[in-house]
Amino acid sequence: MRPVTEQGYNKTEAAKRLGLDRNVLARWVKEFQDDESDAFRGHGKLTSEGEELRRLREENRRLKMGRDILKKGTAFFAKESS
Repeated sequence: MRPVTEQGYNKTEAAKRLGLDRNVLARWVKEFQDDESDAFRGHGKLTSEGEELRRLREENRRLKMGRDILKKGTAFFAKESS
């Protein structure tokens, strides 16, 4: 992308040098120019929704792990007291 946005190459020349299809590079450049924060979603900067989803998945993982530990502890002490 930098050859087009910063170094002044045209899209056809840059795509050829990078081994990409011109249309793919053109789409990437357009996405970058339209809104830098949303360019290349999933391969770099996450959207605010993506960041929240990542945070919630991590929180969910930790809560499940805590629940499983409590279940095992409860089962252990129930077994010991019988």
